[in-house]
Amino acid sequence: MSKEIVIVSPHPDDEIIGNYEVLTKADKSILIVYDADVYLERREETKKIRDIFPNVKAQAFQTTIPQPFLQKSNTFYVPDPYFETHPVHRRWGFLGEQLARQGFDVIFYSTIMNTPYIREVEFSNLKESALNNIYPSQETLWKYDNKYFLFEGHCKWIF
Repeated sequence: MSKEIVIVSPHPDDEIIGNYEVLTKADKSILIVYDADVYLERREETKKIRDIFPNVKAQAFQTTIPQPFLQKSNTFYVPDPYFETHPVHRRWGFLGEQLARQGFDVIFYSTIMNTPYIREVEFSNLKESALNNIYPSQETLWKYDNKYFLFEGHCKWIF
């Protein structure tokens, strides 16, 4: 059984905002699950992610993590249900917590600046460039607010 990375991205761009270093440094295949309730324009933009991150092997728009992705051998990157404030991020985060409690390998990430494990990203200019190239419809978010590309962080819960 091969070990893959599953990134849960409530919105297209969260996979880069919260997991840029995972996308750039992973030596495994990456599967991305986006929330199903996404506008067509944003869905179309996600297709460009493989041009920059060739280790992304599959993308899906779902209301939950697809059964074929639910393998104990996979590592799941999921929004932190306690530090994230957006309801869709929290919903996916609580699903991640359930998986972690069932013994899945779950690592939580946050897009919120006051999360205690956030740190400065190496090569933030490349992260900003990736966001601009893949998600031009959202460019004004990070054009005036550098938090989207300057920082990210991960934590693992111990039960």
